[in-house]
Amino acid sequence: MAKVKAAVFASGTGSNFQAIIDDTNLPCDISLLICDKPNAAVIDKAKEAKIETFVFSAKDYENKAAYEQEIVDILKDKEIEWIFLAGYMRLVGETLLGAFQGKILNIHPSLLPAFPGMDSIGQAYEAGVKVTGVTVHYVDEGMDTGPIISQEAVSVFEDDTKETLQQRIQEVEHRLYPQVIKELIKK
Repeated sequence: MAKVKAAVFASGTGSNFQAIIDDTNLPCDISLLICDKPNAAVIDKAKEAKIETFVFSAKDYENKAAYEQEIVDILKDKEIEWIFLAGYMRLVGETLLGAFQGKILNIHPSLLPAFPGMDSIGQAYEAGVKVTGVTVHYVDEGMDTGPIISQEAVSVFEDDTKETLQQRIQEVEHRLYPQVIKELIKK
């Protein structure tokens, strides 16, 4: 029986993308990378893993609905059933949400609803919190507002720098995201 096909959307270095594709026990095939930054390091990771990519620049389209419709067409053509956002720095619009309702996940480096949006680790560090963490959630039309699936706390130590905190958060992300994917998509 063929595995469910999934796509990862990413905009940066791709550390969560790498953690997902490195997990050999996933109940899905990562068949496609969607990236909105033509020079992002994640593209090289996908090519190395022989995963097809679709790279676009939002400014080449009339509006969000236009590029999202092209993405939906590609995803449908490739028979993609799930989307995993992994450092994708765009809000998902109604075109994609409507086509993949309840099938889009995101990972975020805080215990939502605390510290949504950009630089969550920096926000938590600057706020002086004692605990932050990682959240995996369903995507809705808001910024990091969708229903929470799983969270894991990460302590902030007195001698932490933003960099040491980020490293520990990424370790949790790289373990938690594949774990949640396995729980949601049954073989």
